[in-house]
Amino acid sequence: METSKSIMRGSSRELGHSGASGETSVQIDSPRSNTLKRLRVEAVPAARVTALIATEHYLHSMPAVTRECFAVRLDDSLVGAAVFSQGGRYAYRVFAGASPSHVLTLARFWTADELPPNNESRVLGIILRLLGRDERYKFVLSYADPAAGHVGTIYQATGWLYLGETEPERSLIIDGKPVHPRTVSTRYGSNSIAHLRRTGIPVTVQHNPPKYRYAYVLDPSWGWRLRTQPALYPKRGGRGPPQGPKPSSSKKEACESGNFRRPNKKDS
Repeated sequence: METSKSIMRGSSRELGHSGASGETSVQIDSPRSNTLKRLRVEAVPAARVTALIATEHYLHSMPAVTRECFAVRLDDSLVGAAVFSQGGRYAYRVFAGASPSHVLTLARFWTADELPPNNESRVLGIILRLLGRDERYKFVLSYADPAAGHVGTIYQATGWLYLGETEPERSLIIDGKPVHPRTVSTRYGSNSIAHLRRTGIPVTVQHNPPKYRYAYVLDPSWGWRLRTQPALYPKRGGRGPPQGPKPSSSKKEACESGNFRRPNKKDS
């Protein structure tokens, strides 16, 4: 049985960690839309959203290892999901003194097209506030894939920092689907093309363009640790400033100006 709680009564034990009992749902309180009022965000086991992600997300797969998962429900219907993983092996190094346990990577995020506009930023804002209550997590990373037509609009709308482009990567095409080399290693014990072909697995290589990298600081005291100077947000068709103030000239100014703040209570 699901338990409905106010966003203000949550705790770090409501994120689906071992030892937590039951499920936590968060009622979105918005006067703008009856639909938005009926949306709930819940921390859930990965199994609850695996089928949805495999069907609806453009990658059609879950990450090899998941750390936190959230379901978005409209009444009794599952209408969205967010999946967080540990991310790249050295991704945590964008913050000085960080370790892999300090970072989450938003690896999958999907909500149904029939939901009202701006539902993604509202849902993501609630998830970030929930994660911010867990002292283990200091920041979240995510990547927008320009090959899929994404520039990170939702991250820009929710105040993430843009950290520039990643290095180009490759995917392995197995059964007609692109799979990250780390996932291939987990599934088959190796991501060597020659080894996979010797074992009868048909595989080809797909080279991918760089992705846009974003960071969201959950713990404001960690803002100064950022090693990379935040840049102007990318936009469709080229580079350019966001629809708002230009980024600060230093990381210290960015922290003091609010670019590292968590959403406050009235943002919900």
